[in-house]
Amino acid sequence: MSGATRGQGSAASEYNNQENALTRLRGSLKQRAPSNENQENLPPKQAGNRAVLGPLQNNQRCKNQRGTKQPLSSKNEDLSKSCYEKQADKQAPFQIFVDEPDAAGTKKPPQAVQPVNAKSAVEESPLAISNAVARLRQPLARIDVPLAMDVSFDSPMDMSMVEGEDKPATVNEVPEYAAEIHTYLREMELKTRPKAGYMKKQPDITISMRAILVDWLVEVGEEYKLQNETLYLAVNYIDRFLSSMSVLRGKLQLVGTAAMLLASKFEEIYPPEVAEFVYITDDTYTKKQVLRMEHLVLKVLSFDLAAPTINQFLTQYFLHQSVGKQVENLAMYLGELSLVDSDPFLKYLPSQTAAAAFILANSTVTGGSWSKSLVEVTGYTLEDLRPCIEDLHKLYLNASQHAQQAVREKYKGPKYMEVSVIQAPTKLQLN
Repeated sequence: MSGATRGQGSAASEYNNQENALTRLRGSLKQRAPSNENQENLPPKQAGNRAVLGPLQNNQRCKNQRGTKQPLSSKNEDLSKSCYEKQADKQAPFQIFVDEPDAAGTKKPPQAVQPVNAKSAVEESPLAISNAVARLRQPLARIDVPLAMDVSFDSPMDMSMVEGEDKPATVNEVPEYAAEIHTYLREMELKTRPKAGYMKKQPDITISMRAILVDWLVEVGEEYKLQNETLYLAVNYIDRFLSSMSVLRGKLQLVGTAAMLLASKFEEIYPPEVAEFVYITDDTYTKKQVLRMEHLVLKVLSFDLAAPTINQFLTQYFLHQSVGKQVENLAMYLGELSLVDSDPFLKYLPSQTAAAAFILANSTVTGGSWSKSLVEVTGYTLEDLRPCIEDLHKLYLNASQHAQQAVREKYKGPKYMEVSVIQAPTKLQLN
């Protein structure tokens, strides 16, 4: 009797110990759970100053205002149970088809591998070569080059001259297709053109907020050494999106971030990761928010991302009329200045703004103007472009007093020959 009592007491104490161990384990898991959540949205640890805009408030840029994240409360419900209930309520929009197994529907048990005797395998192999056949095989004979063969440098077989004269090919230099390319770009710029007066219909954002956003995108492009075309595409996506959707000021930077992400994927060889774009917003938005906004922008734009830009038309004009590097850099500087101010430059086509930048830069540096060959190619005369040239000239004169200085600081560097320091002419002298 005493032995049975001792057995029951030991079983009860062992059961209590197991319950205490499970209780301690659950408590440790509940304490650790909040620290492991949202690990995918953590910014990468990088040193140095980064281009951070922060939230847009009161038409001013707010820097270094990190959004405080509230820890997620621990849920007592079983996560797997809630996931299954949600899947039962709402059907998934996409389904993945999995290949079915064989007709039996069951996996065949693995068969035991028997050791194979090497000698017997060689004897039974049908591919074994007999000694008689092996003796018939001889190594390839050496080929003697005849003396009559021409091996001088003038020979077409000599590859050393081809390697020495190999020059990097320019993709844009295709004169046989130049007219068709320009015609196609002119057609596409009409289809991908944003509405000029869309800001009047926006209830919560203003022109100055858009200027702050574009100015910040210029800094982002310099921070990650992105192509200039990426900046032009991102601004085009923003304007086209805002032409169709009303956006609150708290989400304007999210639209710009998603547009820059799309433009980087479209144009760059190695675009920055999504976590990088989350970081440069000073963690104002999460990775999930950026990806959802990217999806929304794609739907609104109908996946039409190949939009002609000012940069592309400037490249076309430089090919038709050769100018110096200083004129090219100054024209690029004036083209980026027009991105910041939506009024009045949204009412002009990218081909018109590019032509005005080309004329103004060529006139400022060399005193030249719009050649007859460019008139024939583009169909724009000097009188047609005069209103756009005058608006761009006013912007050029007031560039040093502009509230946003990122473009001017960018073109102060030696990479662009410091063209933003060149004084604008007080009066236009167009021939």
